[in-house]
Amino acid sequence: MKPSAPTTLVWIIALIAGIVGIIGHFINIEYVSSISYWLLLGGFALLALGTTFKEI
Repeated sequence: MKPSAPTTLVWIIALIAGIVGIIGHFINIEYVSSISYWLLLGGFALLALGTTFKEI
């Protein structure tokens, strides 16, 4: 299985999740700060899935 570039939509969603996760780690935002690690992990996992599977 060859890696491929993720679609633009997947890349944007993963980027937003990662940025919100990083911001939530450093700035206290009520709900986001409690799940900042999971947002960052989810964004990375989404990018990994987007490059692994061509249809995503």
